[in-house]
Amino acid sequence: MTTANAVMLDQIKSGQGFIAALDQSGGSTPKALKGYGIEADAFSNDEEMFALIHDMRSRIVTAPCFNGEKVIGAILFERTMDGEAGGKSVPALLWERGVVPFLKVDKGLEDEADGVQLMKANPGLDDLCERAVAKGVFGTKMRSVVNLANEAGIKAIVAQQFAEAARIAAHGLVPIIEPEVNIKSAERDAADRLLLKETLAALDAWTGAPVMLKLSLPTEAGLFQPLVDHPKVLRVVALSGGFARPEACVELAMNPGIIASFSRALLEDLRHQMSDDEFNRSLGGAIDEIHAASVA
Repeated sequence: MTTANAVMLDQIKSGQGFIAALDQSGGSTPKALKGYGIEADAFSNDEEMFALIHDMRSRIVTAPCFNGEKVIGAILFERTMDGEAGGKSVPALLWERGVVPFLKVDKGLEDEADGVQLMKANPGLDDLCERAVAKGVFGTKMRSVVNLANEAGIKAIVAQQFAEAARIAAHGLVPIIEPEVNIKSAERDAADRLLLKETLAALDAWTGAPVMLKLSLPTEAGLFQPLVDHPKVLRVVALSGGFARPEACVELAMNPGIIASFSRALLEDLRHQMSDDEFNRSLGGAIDEIHAASVA
């Protein structure tokens, strides 16, 4: 392990803060831009769209309040990892500020089967991991979705996540395993419990270095404490999952030991039209609120 990686590991293991999710992909970018105040008629192709979202992310990561004091990590989209901000590669800029860089590596979701959506096949994962290592990235994130409390489906999701995690860990990267439970599911609580059971079994069988988990906040506060305490788990982080920031922060604070990894809940008040002062104040207020819930 390099010295930089050892310092990053310590930051993620014990840092008092949260992980920003700045990894909207092609499918979710138009919605993210609309929330930022940029309508679909502002771009005519994917290149223009990605340039606009990169400008938004650059504005965020170069803001004075975006640093390792409260934001201990950030998850990037592949194009963001390959891009620049402030005249530097984005991963290098982040780490200069004390923010540990992660990379979203999944290629989207399959259609639902057995109440879940598995990740699409990812034959280029090893090449992507090699590029990430070369750019100073510490870890990865990959998402699948649980819609129903279907035992076979949840078993399949956990098996796939841990199989891909083994491929990622072989490159020296720390995988964030994200089997998201849809918070709008009528079977959410039962799905939480099945996911807990299957994830604990997979962790008990895991022979590699500790992994991270990114989970929906459970219906029953504290349900995931066994995952927080598991020796094979470096950190458990939570997605906002559609909750607005105030509600997401209340839910998060009820689950000690879990920190935020919010996307929409972090960015929801930011607008393209804001002056730099307005933008930095708004972002700083969101960071303070999410940080407070993460360390509660």
